Amino acid sequence: MSVVPKEAIEVIAQSIGITNLSPDVASALAPDVEYRVREIMQEAIKCMRHSRRTTLTTDDVDGALKLRNVEPIYGFASGDSLRFKRAAGHKDLFYIDDKDVEFKDVIEAPLPKPLLDVSLTSHWLSIEGIQPSIPENHPVEALSASSDGKKSESKEDGLPIDIKLPVKHVVSRELKLYFEKITQITVNRSGSSLFKQALMSVATDSGLHPLVPYFIYFISDEVSRNLHNFSLMFALMRLARSLLQNPHIHIEPYLHQLMPSVITSLIAKRIGNRISDNHWELRNFAANLVALICRRFGHVYHNLQTRVTRTLLHAFLDPTKALPQHYGAIQGLGALGPNVVRLLILPNLEPYMHLLEPEMQFEKQKNEMRRHEAWRVYGALLCSAGQCMHERVKKLCGVFSPPSRSVLRSNLKIAPLATNKRKASMDNLMQQPPLKKLASDGSIGSMSMNSIQGAVAAGFSTGIGASPAMSSISRQLSNEQLSGRELGGQTRKASSVLALAWKENMDAGQLLSSLSHFFGDSVFSFVPKPEMSIFL
Repeated sequence: MSVVPKEAIEVIAQSIGITNLSPDVASALAPDVEYRVREIMQEAIKCMRHSRRTTLTTDDVDGALKLRNVEPIYGFASGDSLRFKRAAGHKDLFYIDDKDVEFKDVIEAPLPKPLLDVSLTSHWLSIEGIQPSIPENHPVEALSASSDGKKSESKEDGLPIDIKLPVKHVVSRELKLYFEKITQITVNRSGSSLFKQALMSVATDSGLHPLVPYFIYFISDEVSRNLHNFSLMFALMRLARSLLQNPHIHIEPYLHQLMPSVITSLIAKRIGNRISDNHWELRNFAANLVALICRRFGHVYHNLQTRVTRTLLHAFLDPTKALPQHYGAIQGLGALGPNVVRLLILPNLEPYMHLLEPEMQFEKQKNEMRRHEAWRVYGALLCSAGQCMHERVKKLCGVFSPPSRSVLRSNLKIAPLATNKRKASMDNLMQQPPLKKLASDGSIGSMSMNSIQGAVAAGFSTGIGASPAMSSISRQLSNEQLSGRELGGQTRKASSVLALAWKENMDAGQLLSSLSHFFGDSVFSFVPKPEMSIFL
């Protein structure tokens, strides 16, 4: 039995003027019409597949008709779908609704817009299951959805359409409870041993990836509202470090939300509301955190370290910024490596020292807190410059200098021979100035970055609670160093050498000599003794 009814054959016959077609002839023509239609559609499907498409178009039907030597049907190549209407009084009869067009309207109609060039654009549909709010994606509207998760709308022509709302981020009840406990401990019990265990859990747990956006939002929100709370700020930075240390989570898509919080902790104008708040330690911690992020994700985001460096350099060179902000910028640049110090800090060292010197002298700055901040900045500059020279001298002298120690092989292990070092007594150390204490042992090249920063900070500390003897030593040291730095031929030469410190072929001996004009003999404590003998 044919799928084409004989009534359809009779209607077609009547449309072309045949009114006396018998029912037997209509029944015989129906199977033949079905065969011919199937044959044309099979050829049209072949044309579609050869065109590497999955949608059948009218052009494919025209191509099939041409293959069968049949005149193709013209006038149906429009991109709009045909609108069929049901004939009144006939349940299975449809026709195309042709609208009457006025010739005057066609003439007065404006010209269509020119066709745009074909172009391809890409955008993110979703990142980690979350749809980004960009113009290319459908906006997420907070409207009540039906039970099946669909929303009904209507087009201009009145035809109803269904739009499926985006799926909400589903977090299990256990993860919600875990997030609440971690945030409560961070805010209320940051000094307890339970908080340390919580940080260890965040750094090692493999099932915390769904909570990453919530932790990032929690950190950024609390940092923006609690700059006066030093303990909470430090706890938030420790939580951020634990998230970065977790190898099981994918935190790269959320770095653009985390970095402002870390940078704020580094170069904020004021952190905490008490004098006893050690915000210098928080800035050191944030500097190491910035360096960690740049090392781990610099290959993923090629402009990450560039943007961070530009932000820190602007804070360092802005004379309107507070001294704690300068300290944080210097610590951040120093943590990024000796190359950053050589390229950005050393060429700007001479003009910056002219601004810093009046803040360090007791005669010109009577505010003890300001002097303490200035000496902190001075110590950060000394530490950064010394570490830069340490790496540069080691790299330079490693090419032609012999090994400084002899070694013995025993049980496949390398054991260094004991060397006869000069041990300074406690009485001698107490009588020496702070900078001489750092240079007495000569082993500063093997010290860690944190220990050097702590020693320099302790050596230059003249702040609240310092003893009168320590304050007098610092004043005497500052007066001796600053008075010897007069404008002369050597000082101008040192400034010109530092201005060219960014060059790769800059002589290390000249650079070290130029730094000694600003930091005195204390800069030599960063150069190991075997390498120092070359310059001597």
